Amino acid sequence: MTTTADTRPAGSWTDLVEDALLGTNRRPSPGLLDHAALATVARRAGLRPAPAPELPAPAPFDERAALPAPAVRRLAALLAENSSELLPQWLATARGRGFAAPPELLPALLDAARQRSDLRGDAVAFAGPRGHWLAALNPDWRYALRVPLEESPTEPHPAGADSAAGPTGGADAVWQEGLFAERVTHLTRLRRRDPAAGLALLHSTWSSERAEDRLLFLDALQEGLNLDDEPFLEAALRDRAKNVRATAAELLSTLPGSALAARMADRARQAVRVTEDGGLLVEPPDSCDAAMQRDGIAATSPTGRGDRAFWLGEIVAATPLSCWVELAGSSGDANAADGADAPTRVLGRAVTPAWADELREAWARAAVRQHDAAWARALLAERRGEENARAASGGAPSRLLSVLPATERASWTARFVAEHGLAEAFQLLVTCPAPWPEDLSGAVLGALAQAAGTGSYPWSHSGVLGVAERCLPFAAAARIDALAGEASSAWAEVLTRLADTLRTRAAMLAELAQD
Repeated sequence: MTTTADTRPAGSWTDLVEDALLGTNRRPSPGLLDHAALATVARRAGLRPAPAPELPAPAPFDERAALPAPAVRRLAALLAENSSELLPQWLATARGRGFAAPPELLPALLDAARQRSDLRGDAVAFAGPRGHWLAALNPDWRYALRVPLEESPTEPHPAGADSAAGPTGGADAVWQEGLFAERVTHLTRLRRRDPAAGLALLHSTWSSERAEDRLLFLDALQEGLNLDDEPFLEAALRDRAKNVRATAAELLSTLPGSALAARMADRARQAVRVTEDGGLLVEPPDSCDAAMQRDGIAATSPTGRGDRAFWLGEIVAATPLSCWVELAGSSGDANAADGADAPTRVLGRAVTPAWADELREAWARAAVRQHDAAWARALLAERRGEENARAASGGAPSRLLSVLPATERASWTARFVAEHGLAEAFQLLVTCPAPWPEDLSGAVLGALAQAAGTGSYPWSHSGVLGVAERCLPFAAAARIDALAGEASSAWAEVLTRLADTLRTRAAMLAELAQD
């Protein structure tokens, strides 16, 4: 067949483009595609070869140990699905054991971390110097250049050293050019090892930061918080943003030796007095004066509670807990200030009924802020059944548990689960680090068996099951198999998946333990 391409001389490239844009209905152009093909070949034939681009420098050598072959295969499988909840644990473990990332998997690793910000810290550290080198060649992986290459996990970081040195110029580049989340992470890590340097870095850009950013940067000062931070925080009490002022006040209240803590203690002594019979008479402030507002207390309650109840809670939560022990001791009780029982003795005093709940809730907040295990323990001990758990522990038993040592957390949670089941257990379980000890594991498995036997839906316990996947010991898989064999089809499927996940985790960690 003869085409019309031979009946019309080829026009200029501009003419062909105009014909294509207008459309052949409006401007007939026989053989347009043929002419375009011929013109394209002609244009390409006329190009002169450009100089070859300069080759990049070779990738730096990674001195870390090579990953065992089974672990390489496991990583490839995890990266292929990327949504796996096992990937964060795998990366953290491989990084902690000092393995080098396989070069052939670096592109997939960097792609996975680009899609999941929760992986970035461990993924970039695991990728190592080769990962930074590769990221410089691909704009999609530019984020990795802003994540510091940290020190070896087995060696301490030298004092004053810059852990963020890299292609972008180190820590200054992370702070000046990084995304907000990366800057927060960098500040937090810097505060963890050198609080003074972290404070100086934040101070250097503080006046130019947005209010919402100042708030979260200020929150990062919780790492390594000390009295050297007090002048900066006192200045932040005058910040133009209300939330920044409130956060600065809360941080100062965690420092019992701060001037703000002393001011709050003076207010607390005016609001709570010891009666002749040793009880606590509570009379909250009638107004919120300018000095109280300067110390971060809002003039009106933002919580829906009455203003006086709110002011009382804010004052007591910011008062050093030692103030209450001293107050009880001043009442003539010679034993009130003695030993670890002092918080229990204070809590045992009669309190003005109308304000008792507010006072205990504020004490619980103070115990969490000041990381006071004795007070947390005493407040948790007041729980007398599930219906009283929330009120007796200040509305947040999981927060109080976080103050206690890990073994004590697990024991308390095991008793709670054994008594009350899983309905209110999720927030408690997440405070207990993996692997769970035998008493907690047994209590959770017993509660799961009870839930399966009563016919409740498995997905109503999805949060607990997710935590169990990460925290149950591997040896629990056999007992879970037995539970699955006796359960309904829905529960059998869920429990079988839980047992399979535990076995997968066990195999995964065993592969990373190989020499």
